[in-house]
Amino acid sequence: MDVRDNWRVILLAVFIVASGVALFSPGVGGGGDSAPAGGNASAVEQTGGDGPTNLQYGLELSGGTRIRAPVNGLTAESVEVQPGTTAPEVESHVARNLSGVQVSDVNTQIAQAANETTTVEVFSDNATTDELEAALDASGYGYGTVRQGVTEQTRNDIVRTLQDKISQAGLSGGRVQDVTTTSGENFIVIEMPNANETEVRDLVTERGQVQVVATFPAANQTGNQTQYREVPLLTQGDFSRIGSAENDQQIGPNVEVQLANPSEADDEENPAQNFSNAMRRFGFTGEGIQACNWRTTPDEPGYCLYTVVDGEVVYAANMAETLAQTFREETFTQTPTFYMSTTNMSEARQLQIHLQAGALPASLDMDAGTSYFLAPSLAQEFKLYSLITGLVAALAVTVVVFLRYGDPKVAAPMLVTALSEVFILLGFAAAIRLPLDLSHIAGFIAVIGTGVDDLIIIADEVMSEGEVNSSRVFQNRFRKAFWVIGAAAATTIIAMSPLAVLSLGDLQGFAIITILGVLIGVLVTRPAYGDILRSLLTDK
Repeated sequence: MDVRDNWRVILLAVFIVASGVALFSPGVGGGGDSAPAGGNASAVEQTGGDGPTNLQYGLELSGGTRIRAPVNGLTAESVEVQPGTTAPEVESHVARNLSGVQVSDVNTQIAQAANETTTVEVFSDNATTDELEAALDASGYGYGTVRQGVTEQTRNDIVRTLQDKISQAGLSGGRVQDVTTTSGENFIVIEMPNANETEVRDLVTERGQVQVVATFPAANQTGNQTQYREVPLLTQGDFSRIGSAENDQQIGPNVEVQLANPSEADDEENPAQNFSNAMRRFGFTGEGIQACNWRTTPDEPGYCLYTVVDGEVVYAANMAETLAQTFREETFTQTPTFYMSTTNMSEARQLQIHLQAGALPASLDMDAGTSYFLAPSLAQEFKLYSLITGLVAALAVTVVVFLRYGDPKVAAPMLVTALSEVFILLGFAAAIRLPLDLSHIAGFIAVIGTGVDDLIIIADEVMSEGEVNSSRVFQNRFRKAFWVIGAAAATTIIAMSPLAVLSLGDLQGFAIITILGVLIGVLVTRPAYGDILRSLLTDK
């Protein structure tokens, strides 16, 4: 074979071999257990099970849970603040004028450039736009508009945090997306294969705000009843290392943590030093040792260190003598490590996830969202039916092509070339770990149909004017056919591009596969079919 004249066939063979490697070689792509749970900025890879290929399967072909919900929050845009005003000042003023809203529930982005505007977000499911407008007025800040929803930056932070939560939970994979509808509404969509609805809902709907709160008797008492103070000491950002959830015989279920301890920082920036100072100042290193009575007398807790998750106390810990000694001797900062205990291993694992992934900036509004669960057994049926549909489509095309031409030299290469497009697409999907759903399967079937249409155009144009006497005649006729195919391909790509770019659910997957199939056909398989047909029909 002349390599120069048949390089397109060689290129097709290379693509087929590469696709075979991506589909079937262990460790290539994301099949089986080799798929990690982490992901990029917009999605975490799906896992496809333990089949013979490296193909990934989405929710519709593997079963699992999908949750689609907006974010709880309000956003005030074009907020007018005085020059030099800091974000904490704005947040403090707004929170003070909103009932039931803490400073941590307000986020302010101060404009840094002329083309930027200052925004104020309130992450609450109770506040209304009228209340936020009133709070801004009471704080002396002008504003442009106040709307439901949060900023794009906050939604991106939620997507990233949820990805981390899924990864830290050790689940088999999933996909998290920020989706915008045609009407401008924003939703967070979470798809988790092989996971039940309760498991996913508990994981993604909790904000995961973790605090260590010191509770102790107040120094100045009034009346006969002891008054207690609660002082938040630590949050997620204060930890430099998070251990794994373990069940120690002496400590019980716990997570070992280490505090950040900058080598060059003042006390305000050093969590380890601040924690040590607070323990001495609040009496935990003396009378507060082993003096937590929260379980027996919640109204008279004594000296306790609460582990608080989303405002709920999950454990009240005593101060151990060995840890108190490091505070007294001021050696804690040398190795700022201690254990955060919980009542059971489930809470310990959740605590580890929240500490490692961080807190969600805002919660999801499940009342305005939707969720559904697809049983894995039903997904397996969908997978089987998809395979049967693909085989039926290929068989139907085979029958029509052979009835149309009756010449195996024309029909057989046509079918092999058309099916090679699907094989290359499957290899590409395996290589990039694309989670296949029913929309992608529909795209594969469409690729078979459009591919054979183009090959029929080539065969008809080449054979329409009688016998092909030479390669030169063949090439002239082939070019005419290829111009028609190229124009049709360009039209298809232009028509499908909006569907591929916009977040329109299943239509997006169908459009992406169709566009990829058209590109592979025009650039690889159609030219290769032309070379094969030329070799079979000409002698010169």
